[in-house]
Amino acid sequence: MRHYSIDKVLASTLGALVIFGIIMISSVSVYESHQLTNEMVQKGLMESPTNSFYLWRHILRVLIAVPIGIAVIYLPLQIWKKIALPFFAVTLLLLIFIFLPGIGANYGTSTSWILLPVIPSLQPAEFVKLALIFYLAVWMEKRQELVASFQYGFIPFTVLLSVVVVLLAMQPDFGSVLVISVIAASMFFIAGGSVLHIFSGGLLAAFMAYPIIMSKEYLRNRFLTFLHPDLDPLNIGFQIKQALIAIGNGGFFGVGFGKSVQKFGYLPEVQGDTIFAATAEELGFFRIVLLILAYFIIAYRGYGIARRAPDRFSMLVAVGITSWLTFQAIINIGVNLAILPLTGLTLPFISYGGSSLIATLIGAGVLLNISRYAEPDTHFISRRGIRGSHYPQSRRQLRT
Repeated sequence: MRHYSIDKVLASTLGALVIFGIIMISSVSVYESHQLTNEMVQKGLMESPTNSFYLWRHILRVLIAVPIGIAVIYLPLQIWKKIALPFFAVTLLLLIFIFLPGIGANYGTSTSWILLPVIPSLQPAEFVKLALIFYLAVWMEKRQELVASFQYGFIPFTVLLSVVVVLLAMQPDFGSVLVISVIAASMFFIAGGSVLHIFSGGLLAAFMAYPIIMSKEYLRNRFLTFLHPDLDPLNIGFQIKQALIAIGNGGFFGVGFGKSVQKFGYLPEVQGDTIFAATAEELGFFRIVLLILAYFIIAYRGYGIARRAPDRFSMLVAVGITSWLTFQAIINIGVNLAILPLTGLTLPFISYGGSSLIATLIGAGVLLNISRYAEPDTHFISRRGIRGSHYPQSRRQLRT
């Protein structure tokens, strides 16, 4: 296969988002940094509090994640196909480790982190998204003629997806469940899966999830505040209310960089889950639209790369990664705008979070890698072609 240069528009957009994330964390995290380090001073762990605790930790993670993402761009794509199964198995094992005493770590209402001797904190859910994309791509490539079948396509697909979903729901991490479901459904659809099967499976999953949601008080409260944003604004509706206040305060032009009021203890997880709201307050509507546009560019360029991918495996991987990055951003922004229930998901490339940053930059690197082999005159993303028994497996077969 011929090598081309990477998608420069996509690469520039991703680089701009990472830099923008550093800039915004330097502003919005000052209060939380001071509060946390002040507690550490009282415990004798630090000499004096600082306003840049989260900033320097985030910069360190960027310095680790960016070189990894760049290296992945030039890693042969076939390696991911070869390690897809063991990579997926390892991430599932890490999801199980979360429930072992002394290894799993609680944070808020969820047990989603593991503490290892070498790695201080790891969130396996972020890496299982990537591992599932590779494994599903291999699985769907081998079963290209069976994907549309209910018995040999949809049922095995559902069983495979359910294993991941159950482990995530047990934490519980329903935000990751939602993202992974969107990733899997988009790949299954593009691979030639039946729309009726996907729609029916989604309805069944929602029906089964309803009693679980109602049985957990904090999950029930999240849906109640989603349906009624003004409900109990000082308690269960506090986060949504404060996010909306922050966005409203920003107006068209913003209050100015570094001048957010809501970041001073009003927005929970301001450097993570609600960074979009604080950013909207400081920069205003006109500039926050540019941030939203950046994710549209990722979607447009990513699905474009999938259309021109050199083979079926690469095409499915590109679809999965693009859906992951795009829909996770949509969900995070939707939560901040109170048009979706609270999920606890980070804003890709911008929010504070080492596991999320490393995983998404690896995914972005793979997407840029695929762009090196994409040609303007090839269009692999065709459901009719995918269902056919003579689907081309290489560029040479496509040309002949």
